Amino acid sequence: METRDWIRDGLRAVAAGLLSIVLAVLNIPLFVLFVVSLVLTPVLGIGLVALPAVTVLIRAKADLARRTAAWHGVSITRPYRPKPAGVGLIGWQRYHWVITDPATWRDVAWLLPGAVGGLVLGVLTLALPAYGVEGITLLPLWIYLGEGWSGYGVNWPIQNIAEGFLSLPQGLVFLALGLVVAPHLRRFEGLWAKLFLAPTRAAELRLRVTQLTVTRADTVDAQAAELRRIERDLHDGAQARLVSLGMTIGLAEELVERDPETARKLLAEARENSSTALVELRHLVRGIHPPVLAERGLDGAVRALALTSRIPTTVDSDVPGRLETPVESAAYFAVAEALANVQRHSAATFAYVSMHRSGDLLRLEVGDDGRGGADMTRGTGLAGMERRLAAFDGTMTLSSPPGGPTIVTMELPCASSSPRTMLSSGTD
Repeated sequence: METRDWIRDGLRAVAAGLLSIVLAVLNIPLFVLFVVSLVLTPVLGIGLVALPAVTVLIRAKADLARRTAAWHGVSITRPYRPKPAGVGLIGWQRYHWVITDPATWRDVAWLLPGAVGGLVLGVLTLALPAYGVEGITLLPLWIYLGEGWSGYGVNWPIQNIAEGFLSLPQGLVFLALGLVVAPHLRRFEGLWAKLFLAPTRAAELRLRVTQLTVTRADTVDAQAAELRRIERDLHDGAQARLVSLGMTIGLAEELVERDPETARKLLAEARENSSTALVELRHLVRGIHPPVLAERGLDGAVRALALTSRIPTTVDSDVPGRLETPVESAAYFAVAEALANVQRHSAATFAYVSMHRSGDLLRLEVGDDGRGGADMTRGTGLAGMERRLAAFDGTMTLSSPPGGPTIVTMELPCASSSPRTMLSSGTD
């Protein structure tokens, strides 16, 4: 790791430690409000309104803790049950939904330990760098000089001055140590929060079922749309040309005896139409499963895409061996769609594709130096990519600030034992 990297990460972790101290204090009043709301439930039904409202604040605070943990490499899944149909903003149904969700009680159980952990680890994150900064700014020197002034009149003791200057290298050591340790302390706090805020095994299974239901519906819709596209392309393209080809050949047969010259022209036209129909069929086949993907694998297929791109595109690939066919296909079409978006919308002068496999995870990144401003909520291309990856438990993130650059990051499990991969490949 370069020097500026660990310094940057350390400074970010120190800033996160300061934020953690501020946020940890908020846990205590939230815990008090929850207990008061729970106690007041039998009293005129005040808790029926107050407790769900307090729970919203607690969940927002817990979500913030999950996001800050993610900053330091600790992923915590949201475990809450989906809101049942017909549940309003207030009332018994909403109260019952909140109070019977085990995640609510796990959040409440985290509030006080989270406050203690946040304060302690936040202070530790700040202590070492602060002590180092104190040494670097030679604060002990001025203390020694002040003592020398008061104890020796106008004579400043040389020993105290030397000790003061020795605090400079000591401060540098403590500052560097603090910046190195700070990210680990932030990660430890994320792991501490995960003990409370992560879903239980039962909740994970419930969330998995919900996710599978959603992605299954998305996959079915995507497959139906793909079939309609193939049918439309066949009907409007190759099929129409083949019908025209048959009519041209039939007309040539009628004219071959009495007007051979016209018949030859019609046959020449038929030959051109057959070539065009063949090209369209090849494009259609490539849209279903490109031959280059079957022959060369993901690496070769993506490099072929880069060569045909109108924008200069580099490929950095570290994907040894072949992946499961469904995974390769999903990754290829996701990269192809991302590069198509670059050519259509980015006004970029350069693009790149990065593909790396780490264990059972395939990480894809497509970026450009264009104008940015891409939005997943506009259009269907990015949303289609996300649905295609979600069918394999994959994820996609987009970074595209106005003015660029645009970076699309995709992660896709590529283990042959992945449940979605097995289902998609037709394994019984």
